[in-house]
Amino acid sequence: MEQDFFVTEIKKLAKGKYEVSLEGGEPLILYGKELSAYSIREQSVLPGPVYEQIIREVLSRRATRRAMHLLEKMDRTEADLREKLRKNGYPQRCIDAAIEYVTGYHYLDDQRYAQNYILFYQSKYSRRILTQKLLQKGVDRQTIEECMDEIYTSDERAMIVKLLKKRGYDPEHADIKEKQKNYAFLMRKGFSSSEISAAMKQEW
Repeated sequence: MEQDFFVTEIKKLAKGKYEVSLEGGEPLILYGKELSAYSIREQSVLPGPVYEQIIREVLSRRATRRAMHLLEKMDRTEADLREKLRKNGYPQRCIDAAIEYVTGYHYLDDQRYAQNYILFYQSKYSRRILTQKLLQKGVDRQTIEECMDEIYTSDERAMIVKLLKKRGYDPEHADIKEKQKNYAFLMRKGFSSSEISAAMKQEW
């Protein structure tokens, strides 16, 4: 049986939008003409069938269009897109519907996002840092590892040497303090201790 909701408050927002607060449900962001069309008023009951119609025919479609617009501007992860839609005020069901649509048509693809991210940034970041950044963006670890094995080709030792040269490091004349300082810097960059040690000892 479809659940009825009690409208506790209708708050005016910008650009002709209103936030409809529901007792026991997520708020709905609707335009003034939609409030009139569905006879939504404060301190009144929003019938279950009407609520379902708004979710399916109005807000889910609007969330999908918004998702498409966001993906036109730039590639995104699913987690990032969900967060954008959540901040736009869409109910969870509408977000799920939008994600299902764009994923089904491959407009949203975390694997493609990870591959492109690795290709673009592998000359700048170590494998470990790239992994951390992709995890922070919501890509799951298995997808990241698969993409790394397929895409990542950077020579990390060469990257370390390049960074050391940029910092003015001289392996022949550097004292213990300078070596420790640069070692710590490179560890923070995500390089392995073995690669750092080898790069700092080799002849340039």
